[in-house]
Amino acid sequence: MGRILLIIAAVVAALVLLGPLVGFALTLLKWGLIIGAVAFGVLFLSKWARRT
Repeated sequence: MGRILLIIAAVVAALVLLGPLVGFALTLLKWGLIIGAVAFGVLFLSKWARRT
């Protein structure tokens, strides 16, 4: 019984610690996609403006 409770406590602790890390990783991914989209837009506009 004690081993089962220890395993459950370890799983809960892992989830509590993993939550903020996953959130941080997704935040970094979101900002990376935003910065990439802005950079692609600037590149596209500069090529379009140079052509005309």
